Amino acid sequence: MLPPCVLTVAGSDSGGGAGIQADLKTFMMQGCYGLSAITALTAQNTRAVTAIEAPTPGFVAEQLRAVLADFPIKAAKTGMLFSAPIIEAVADALGTRDFPLVVDPVCVAQSGARLLLPEAMEALVVRMLPLADLLTPNRLEAEALAGMAVTTRADAGEAASRLLALGAKAVLLKGGHFADGAGGSAATITDLLVTADGISLEYVRPRLATKNAHGTGCTLSAAIAAHLALGKGLAEAVAAGRDYLQLALETAWPLGGGDGPVNHLAPYQQALERLRGREGASSGAAFLEGKAFP
Repeated sequence: MLPPCVLTVAGSDSGGGAGIQADLKTFMMQGCYGLSAITALTAQNTRAVTAIEAPTPGFVAEQLRAVLADFPIKAAKTGMLFSAPIIEAVADALGTRDFPLVVDPVCVAQSGARLLLPEAMEALVVRMLPLADLLTPNRLEAEALAGMAVTTRADAGEAASRLLALGAKAVLLKGGHFADGAGGSAATITDLLVTADGISLEYVRPRLATKNAHGTGCTLSAAIAAHLALGKGLAEAVAAGRDYLQLALETAWPLGGGDGPVNHLAPYQQALERLRGREGASSGAAFLEGKAFP
């Protein structure tokens, strides 16, 4: 059976922890085949984004035309879109799609660098939110998009309602950027899923004491898109994506001198450990370790 094809439309992270690189790793770990359209090149590491180069909107559109014409795409996600003209090109290309779209409204990098030009916010709201089968803002992004402060659970619900009113079919307001204990326990993080047809669900996970969380938003939205491509319903896809992110955070690597990346390979490593622990499974373990060939 062929793996489902999943498309990411986002920026490239030369540090490998977020953006296109994180998305493609995540797709593969869910058993999907990843495709990409790159909206920006970033020079970055775990400490900072030092430069950004954007392709022309026409080239972004051509990337999308190429993959949409040739691959049976089952789901897609967007991340860093950078400018209003690029947003227009992406929205035009995806406006007639026949697969679910997860929109991660990336505005600012974890290091603080701006990944969406200020003048592009209106285009993001007007062109991308109505296309979103699922919108996945963090607290700061929800505040910018909904035009209100978000500090409590009640605020989160109101912000989600405002984002639904702007056209998104569902909103997952992520809890990782709330202060410890805001609207809940200091020991947990709560993500709120609200849909246009009245569903409201909370996903509660333990809060992890780690600074190695670079790429969490990209990873979660990519994992959800992958599970939608695999045929799961929205609530189940969100739960599966959140489980994957939690494992990637629990085993995150302290790479670099700043905020390290999450461990996108965590399921692979778990499978390898299971093979190592089975009697007579040495050949399988050797294959996974890349030692099966001379």
